[in-house]
Amino acid sequence: MHAITIPKPGGPEALVWAAVPDPEPGPGEVVIEVRASAVNRADLLQRQGQYPPPPGAPAYPGLECAGVVAALGPEVTGWAVGDEVCALLAGGGYAERVAVPAGQLLPVPAGVDPVDAAALPEVACTVFPNVVQLAGLTEGETLLVHGGGSGIGTFAIQLGVALGATVVVTARAAKHDRLRELGAAHAIDYREQDFVEEVRRVTDGRGADVILDIMGAAYLPRNVAALATGGRLVVIGMQGGRKGELDLGMLLAKRASVHATALRSRPVAEKAEIVRGVREQVWPLVEAGKIRPVVHARAKMADAADAHRLVETSDHLGKVLLVR
Repeated sequence: MHAITIPKPGGPEALVWAAVPDPEPGPGEVVIEVRASAVNRADLLQRQGQYPPPPGAPAYPGLECAGVVAALGPEVTGWAVGDEVCALLAGGGYAERVAVPAGQLLPVPAGVDPVDAAALPEVACTVFPNVVQLAGLTEGETLLVHGGGSGIGTFAIQLGVALGATVVVTARAAKHDRLRELGAAHAIDYREQDFVEEVRRVTDGRGADVILDIMGAAYLPRNVAALATGGRLVVIGMQGGRKGELDLGMLLAKRASVHATALRSRPVAEKAEIVRGVREQVWPLVEAGKIRPVVHARAKMADAADAHRLVETSDHLGKVLLVR
């Protein structure tokens, strides 16, 4: 088979479409004939040599895919060759085939294009456990989503609205109209506006009950300032750095909490539990049309370098797919 390899870390030109060994399914695994994968920020970091795959994962980038079950390993039940699926991966999505634990498979939701389904697993398995299971977002609360135009952001907007929350986003001004169409009640231009002041203004001074943050250190003090009493900040990225100042006095006064989580490094059993929750609680919302994949562009998988260049500009809205 062929896959996108990284012979030497570097820029987008480091991505090379090359012949590699076919995967074989181990116990509890299936092999997927890949139709499409999606570009995530973690893929860019891996390409640069800053985010190596976890032990045992394929060396190729790609944290999600959609395709057809091509082979079953021992001990696999509930799936059959020919099933249309999408999957959460620890790596290897930029390839013609990939082996994945069966617990990380999801059926393609009814009504979703089988290629566009590649845009769903990573965002669903990131947003749902953090916003719903960990932060406990409920109807009537306010959710602040940083990076509202990203794949994570566009999914979080729709999930928040489906749960009955008021969603506020930060994003470039050029994306605001589209994010409002997805359900965002308020959009903040992080380049020109102070998001703390804007969140307080649109919540009548209360602040956000839940904040989903991809920036990390750069936003930490302001995120705490933007929290409501009893608010929950969940940090899932470090685009703004690793180390920041935390005002414990403000956190205590607000009886608020800060959480930091990662998905890729979780054990297989934990990922399977997350996938199970997504299938039970999120997939019905997708099939009802309340949440849908937001796809900015499709590129040929062999042209992954061009897709990486697009994602690096941050000009896209939603996901950029790599299609076989």
